[in-house]
Amino acid sequence: MSVQTPKISARARELHFHSIVVDTHNDTTQRLLDPHFDLAARHADGQIDIPRMKQGGLDAVFFSIWMPGAVTGPLAVEKALGQIDAVRRQAGLYPNELMLARTAADVRRAFAEHKIAALIGVEGGHMINDDLAVLDAFAALGVRYMTLTHNRNTSWADSSTDNPVHHGLTGFGKQAVRRMNRLGIIVDVSHAADKTFWDALAASRAPIIASHSCCRALCDVPRNLSDEMIRALAARGGVVHINYHVGFLSQDYVRFKKAHPEIDQRMQQEINAKCAEDDEACRLITENQIVHKWMRDGALPPVHWTRILDHIDHAVKIAGIDHVGLGSDNDGADMPLGMQDVTRLPEITQALLDRGYSDAAVKKILGENTLRVMADCERISRQMQSRQP
Repeated sequence: MSVQTPKISARARELHFHSIVVDTHNDTTQRLLDPHFDLAARHADGQIDIPRMKQGGLDAVFFSIWMPGAVTGPLAVEKALGQIDAVRRQAGLYPNELMLARTAADVRRAFAEHKIAALIGVEGGHMINDDLAVLDAFAALGVRYMTLTHNRNTSWADSSTDNPVHHGLTGFGKQAVRRMNRLGIIVDVSHAADKTFWDALAASRAPIIASHSCCRALCDVPRNLSDEMIRALAARGGVVHINYHVGFLSQDYVRFKKAHPEIDQRMQQEINAKCAEDDEACRLITENQIVHKWMRDGALPPVHWTRILDHIDHAVKIAGIDHVGLGSDNDGADMPLGMQDVTRLPEITQALLDRGYSDAAVKKILGENTLRVMADCERISRQMQSRQP
């Protein structure tokens, strides 16, 4: 199956490269742990590096601090701190291209200086080791959001892809949410079980986000948000950031995979043949390459990148134009055909214009909504800190 590259109009190109484009979730951090990986070099694999971010007009990116949920305790904290350091180190290595950003104002300043804003998000509350002081340390190092869970439950929050044991947030989980509010760490409900979502929404004094989730009405998987959840998140000022992963975009793809479990077994065999068990970067990138090849060869149902636009359209219909953004999951998920890497971002701007979105609406989706929710959480953090010693 061939995927044609659409022509980008002069209007779309001008709008895209004069907008602040923010991606709230990518897993390139796993590659930064490899001492031989150079973020400033153009790579033939993966989706993110500095040259391709510049080509695609990506102005601000949240680097995900991630490890499997089975890694817990002090080891998880240690590994998280190592990944945070790896992200922070990039700004020092490439000061002319990158700026470490903590606030919405930092992102705007980086854009004005023609630099890419590097931000940090922790993907999974298992990395705080049930210790609010670890949250304090993360905030001091520049962490700006934390996903409450990953694919497994934590000791204080249920995940959408695990069997419920807490029925949402425990008392400690609610304390963690309030501490995040005070620190200016945005509460992220991607990966959270439905009850965890509702408990977090009730506990939080600040808007919350879904950093990389799609719409359950279009693809019925637990990782996606229901219309009721999207509506409630928006009513509190939050933003849902649409994920590009094929398994969250296409119901046909999900049905096919469920009916053919041998697909996953075969895929894992190919990944194991190429990658070491603990080489997460290799495993994530190799899986994406296999999925792309099999979609093109007909072994998997093809998922075209325009499905991203379908989920954006639906989220805008439910939440309103002020509550939708982009959270690609680049370098951590299986990209749809035509969205092979970050260089294809201008095509999203073109497609939004083609679907009738105004220039102002496009700018909101590309990044202004995310900057607004960041600023709102920063303001509430300042208010809370001024009232409490």
